Amino acid sequence: MGLGLSALTRIAGSRAIDRLGLRKPVQNLVTASTRNGFKVAGAASRTFGSAQRLGKPARLAPAKNTGLFDLTPTEDQQLIVETVTEFAAEQLRPAAADADAKLEAPEGLLTRAAELGITLVGIPEDLGGVGSERSVVTGALVAEALAHGDLGLAVAVLAPSAVSTALVLWGDEQQQGDYLPEFVGENVPAAALALVERAPLFDPFKPKTKARRTPKGYQLDGVKALVPRAAQAELFVVSADLDGRGPALFIVESSTAGVSIEAEPAMGLRGAATGKLVLDKVNLPASALLGGGKADVFTEVVRLSRLGWAALAAGTGKAVLDYVVPYVNERKAFGEPISHRQAVAFSVADIAIELEGLRLVTLRAAARAEQGKPYAREAALARKLATDKGMQIGSAGVQLLGGHGFVKEHPVERWYRDLRAIGVMEGAVLL
Repeated sequence: MGLGLSALTRIAGSRAIDRLGLRKPVQNLVTASTRNGFKVAGAASRTFGSAQRLGKPARLAPAKNTGLFDLTPTEDQQLIVETVTEFAAEQLRPAAADADAKLEAPEGLLTRAAELGITLVGIPEDLGGVGSERSVVTGALVAEALAHGDLGLAVAVLAPSAVSTALVLWGDEQQQGDYLPEFVGENVPAAALALVERAPLFDPFKPKTKARRTPKGYQLDGVKALVPRAAQAELFVVSADLDGRGPALFIVESSTAGVSIEAEPAMGLRGAATGKLVLDKVNLPASALLGGGKADVFTEVVRLSRLGWAALAAGTGKAVLDYVVPYVNERKAFGEPISHRQAVAFSVADIAIELEGLRLVTLRAAARAEQGKPYAREAALARKLATDKGMQIGSAGVQLLGGHGFVKEHPVERWYRDLRAIGVMEGAVLL
């Protein structure tokens, strides 16, 4: 099967290759591997078990506090972003229209995406990953790069890492030993963080899904909506109100009795193959509770998820900007490019301005989060900007293309539909 790009990424992050003078050859190999892809066995149903015994939970150390707010990516971050950007351009962008029409990713695409080793970045080296310290900024940069290719497919690609990240941050030694080894292998399971429910003005802190204690653990009842890759997912992290005390997170395997999936195509994110997760008297062991049911854990999940969606909005917004600039310069009306019209030029400028503001706030929040600093204010600002300005950017992109913005020949109509999801989605991704 080959080691795959995940192994190459692990090598590329090693300082030893600098001493040997091999960084440039390894970078070239990573680039070539991204272009050509790797073939691995498709996902199959599996039984999760204690593949690794841990004496204590493995955690990533907080990032070092340099005292500066610097948006310049490190050398390793730059390598990762370049690799993911090329993958998004060569693999996600060409497949996006077909995925949107068929409500699923093309066969083999998500397998190739798993080879990028995205889950490895957030998993400690002790568990087979490549992470040494918390890197929320890296996660934001990766999400942005993927969304530049296609937002729906980016969500499908990032969904498993949301579950692995939650297990790293809050899982105990048994939970990590049972599940995390599967996320560092060649056959990464489809998994999803399910928070959204179908309710007007849905509040993630007031889920209608209920969890009650039983003599052997917990019983869950409820329905989760807009779950990415729901039909293929083998593992879920689900939010539920625990005995009326507030939301808590539970690990649910798809093979558990009472778990069923229903199709739920939406206006946008169609490439993510969203579905409904139905929980009907699902009995779980006591070990299924993630993070001890603590309120601050759930709050952290919501904030980090919203940062993920802000990063995705920035990536798709950049795609809109990169598409409309050459269009308005090449499209002529009345004998000159339409970009010579003040209204058109100002509209393009507004997209660029709002996009820079969104990126700045999102990366600032991510930088504070990975250093263990308070970031609630910055996360709230990022969420607000992503919701309002993301939709505004999508709408402006359609408007600037005129009639072409309304037809599927051009991707801006799909990006517009996807960007409208930013304001309603919770969970699914996690930085």
